[in-house]
Amino acid sequence: MYVCICHGITDRQIRRAVDEGARSLTEVQMELPVGGCCGRCVDTAREIIRDHQCPSPALARAGSRTAEPALA
Repeated sequence: MYVCICHGITDRQIRRAVDEGARSLTEVQMELPVGGCCGRCVDTAREIIRDHQCPSPALARAGSRTAEPALA
């Protein structure tokens, strides 16, 4: 989906930047011009970056805890 209409930046491009090492909107902006015009896409871009760094909301809430195996 298009995230930044002004520059034609997609969610895939933002995810690719994260895969290549970007960890913040500022770092993504070093590779892509997302948020560089009207700024309406900034919140969505940040959300994509955050979600792609931690793909499971359950894992994000759990922090570094790991699931214990169930006892039978």
